[in-house]
Amino acid sequence: MAFWQKLTASLSVKSANPDWGTLERYLGWAFGGGISSSGLVVNPANAMQSASVYACLKVLSESVGMLPLCIYTKGINGARTPDEAHPLYELLHEQPNEYQSAIEFLEMMVLHLNLRGNAYAYINRTRSGRVVELIPIHPDMVYVLMDSDGQVTYQAGTENGARRTMLRSEILHIKGLTINGWLGISPIAYARESIGLSLATEKFGGQLFRNGAKMGGILEHPGKLSDEAYNRVKNSFDAASSGENAHKTALLEEGMKFSKVSMNANDAQFLETRKYQRGEIAGIFRVPPHLIMDLERATFSNIEHMSLEFVQYSLMPWLTRIEKAIRRDVFSDQDKKTHTIKFNVAALLRGDAASRSAYYASGITNGWLTRNEARAMEYLNPLGGLDVPLMPLNLTDGSDPPAEPAEDLAEQAANTPTGAKPEGDKPQSDPQSNPQSTSPKGSP
Repeated sequence: MAFWQKLTASLSVKSANPDWGTLERYLGWAFGGGISSSGLVVNPANAMQSASVYACLKVLSESVGMLPLCIYTKGINGARTPDEAHPLYELLHEQPNEYQSAIEFLEMMVLHLNLRGNAYAYINRTRSGRVVELIPIHPDMVYVLMDSDGQVTYQAGTENGARRTMLRSEILHIKGLTINGWLGISPIAYARESIGLSLATEKFGGQLFRNGAKMGGILEHPGKLSDEAYNRVKNSFDAASSGENAHKTALLEEGMKFSKVSMNANDAQFLETRKYQRGEIAGIFRVPPHLIMDLERATFSNIEHMSLEFVQYSLMPWLTRIEKAIRRDVFSDQDKKTHTIKFNVAALLRGDAASRSAYYASGITNGWLTRNEARAMEYLNPLGGLDVPLMPLNLTDGSDPPAEPAEDLAEQAANTPTGAKPEGDKPQSDPQSNPQSTSPKGSP
């Protein structure tokens, strides 16, 4: 009870007699805590001790963190131009606060989203409304409240026990999957059975090899042992057959014998269970197995497609959530009309050299990609004279009149005598210039 009282005090719960059961359930789900059927408590703190969970979170957070987050000016017909002079550009693209770079900030946000379902940052604004920094807040220190009028407020605690009530305009709140619309759910809480089984198998494997890969059993004695003799025999046998003494010789006295009764690792399908849990956890976080080094079913023909699917179906939902949350909470009303924010995922969709070469060749020859734009995608400096789109000679845009086929002109020129004009270029006959036309009828 003291723990909950201290926690609610730091979160500024105003009720003098809070509902401890409701609060405990709320905090349990918000923090991702709970006892799994394996007997292990699963929460965000120990979930990352599972190798598969840690690998998935590392892939997701680092992949999002390395992508540049840019602000663009909205143009005509959907055109976008990077606006590096915008006050938010430096914060979101380079450094959101004095002690974090942009990649560290985004990694932390994605990690909080996948562990607790929510990510928070305090928006530090000047009196004029300009945003000067984004300071992350640990989700465990934030208590979200919605009143009867539908207004959401945040009770944020600090490490020294201080507390502060914040309005919606002061908090950047990125929510994961949500049930009530104003608070994300913890993936760890809902997947604690799978994660608990993974932790249990890892713990089982550690204990198994700690004992020299030898299972336990029963020592049988033909007579009856006193408590003192029982403890002495048990401790001496354990010391002689486990840990560093595993596989050494143990002596049994007074007709005692050892019977192995525990199932072995093969009976427990230890390796199969670990493989299955690795794939199941990868599915929970929607990470392709090969990215966490599960290459059992990977081939050279499908890894590239799986990597593209990782961008489209694993990263894009998180990227879109972050973009929309920043636009909603950080952008001013004027910025929402004139600017947009986007992650640049082109680097992750590049493909291999042959695919990129075919892509650039198609764009350049068909006129929808300039040669300097292709060079920029390969991180090469622009060259003079390569900013004009090329257009194939056999294609038009539909606004010019159709030209006469070149083959017909060439054939007409070949059949025309030297010095004579083509048939279509002859002038109309003039009766006065033709003597025969003025002669009387029947004259020679």
